[in-house]
Amino acid sequence: MTDCGCEKAKQDLEEYLHHELERSEYADISEHLAHCVDCSDEVHVGRVLTEAVKRACRDTAPEELRSQVITSLRLTITH
Repeated sequence: MTDCGCEKAKQDLEEYLHHELERSEYADISEHLAHCVDCSDEVHVGRVLTEAVKRACRDTAPEELRSQVITSLRLTITH
């Protein structure tokens, strides 16, 4: 394994967070993160944001609001 460096770690951050890298690339970035506080902080922020987006995507609007939006859209389309 070789230390990939900050530029590579930051460039591939999204793929790293979603486990979309080849094993060797994932291992290189993991090794780098073990020794680089700056990049580790960025990964932490990325994980927090990813989890927030996942939670937000699971939320649904209340039924009354959904009905109002659908009604409004239908009125807009017919006019």
